Amino acid sequence: MSPRRSLAAGAALAARQAPWSAFALGLLQSLAFAPFGLWPLGPGCVALLWLLWRDAPPRRAAAIGFGFYAGLFLAGTYWLYTSIHVFGKAPLALAILLMLGLVAIMGGYAALLGALTARLAPTRGAWRLLVVLPGSWVLLEWFRGWFLSGFPWLAIGYSQLETPLAGYAPLLGVYGVSLAAALTAGALLLMLESGARRRFALGALVALLWAGGAALGRVDWTQPAGPAVSVALVQGAIPQDQKWLEENRAHTVEVYRGLTEQALGARIIVWPEAALPMLYHEAVPILADIYREARARGSDLVLGLVRYDFQNGQYRNGLVALGDDEQWYYKRRLVPFGEFFPVPAFVRAWMRLKSLAYVDFLAGDADQGPLEAAGQKLGATICYEDAYATEQRAVLDRATLLVNVSNDAWFGDSTAPHQHLQITRMRALEAGRWMIRGTNNGISALIGPHGELVARSHQFVAEVLRGEVIPMRGLTPYARVGNLPVLAFCFAAVGGALLAGGLRRRARARRR
Repeated sequence: MSPRRSLAAGAALAARQAPWSAFALGLLQSLAFAPFGLWPLGPGCVALLWLLWRDAPPRRAAAIGFGFYAGLFLAGTYWLYTSIHVFGKAPLALAILLMLGLVAIMGGYAALLGALTARLAPTRGAWRLLVVLPGSWVLLEWFRGWFLSGFPWLAIGYSQLETPLAGYAPLLGVYGVSLAAALTAGALLLMLESGARRRFALGALVALLWAGGAALGRVDWTQPAGPAVSVALVQGAIPQDQKWLEENRAHTVEVYRGLTEQALGARIIVWPEAALPMLYHEAVPILADIYREARARGSDLVLGLVRYDFQNGQYRNGLVALGDDEQWYYKRRLVPFGEFFPVPAFVRAWMRLKSLAYVDFLAGDADQGPLEAAGQKLGATICYEDAYATEQRAVLDRATLLVNVSNDAWFGDSTAPHQHLQITRMRALEAGRWMIRGTNNGISALIGPHGELVARSHQFVAEVLRGEVIPMRGLTPYARVGNLPVLAFCFAAVGGALLAGGLRRRARARRR
């Protein structure tokens, strides 16, 4: 075979292997997130993906994009199998179908991005690597975070929480951090194909980007609104597969009663999501005794419980604050196939025959105000609601503290609780507020207004996590305007670059 034919054959083989290389890169990028924290893999793997996209025709670029996101979400959300099959008791085939369905949907988004940029964007150069690809990458993360109820997990910005780029979060939110990471990826890749003078300029750009984040990270965007408040997080650590068994109900109640007695005296005592294996009206006699003891010791209770709404005959996943009066917050973002089932009636009938869960919860209103406890106003979220970056913005003008209760016991000893904690830390950083995070079996935590982990519980251990939090006032720039600046920049940058490219192509065509 001639050298030219050998090179052609090698190029063809590399093209066929590119989607699998992208799949491996996606697997590798999952290590950038908690608990591994190999943050250089965040922008590094994206840069290598863009290298695979270079000069690829639309169909191959789509396959490469699909491979990358498929690898990332297969490795990054494998724990869905645990929640659906191991604890949810769904049939194995259904659990695998739902898990792979999510992977396929996420891969489809990246495939579309790859095809569009291959068809519309310049194949190389600064416009592509510093404008089109970073902007479109952030738009992809934002789009998949809300479309069809959204799945905002594994945005690249979360992987940079321990880096100077996190300083952009109070200013521009997690997608601003993603944009900074994507710009870093583009600049590094562009350096590989540039001369010495241009490499120096690009290196200076990256240094300036990171130094800017470091400087912003030292800014106090919010201020204390009063003295420190003592809190106690009650973590019962009841295994998910044991919690709702009738024979274990009394034991679970006694665990939470005993741990709460240890916590008495703290101004705010927090139980996790759906802490007791019973409905609120069933728990009232138990809670009455605990409430009296708490009030005698100066403690207010904030408790995660499931409530049956007798008025409309539906269930609600709620958080109740018991202080001077009773106040409720109801979960707004319900978990598909966990708290509501977007399936037709014949599937529900089959689920009922198989003794599978099929009852929909009722979502809370969008405009719920903060809860009051210990003289503070608590901006509340339940479970994965805190993965939606803008959900808490509506109450930040009133909330002095944030509270999130969750039941990460559904995911066992997997990466999910660590990823969720990373997300919760980003919400505290964006808001410039202390976050009180209570979970059933870990990781419960107290998080400072710079996203710092001040205290955390041990996983799978029944304990009371004690500490103090400081109420805060004021609004970060992100709390005021949300994602608007980042989205406006990305839409303008991508749209402008594509328009300019189209005009250049038309001009060349006319000259021919």
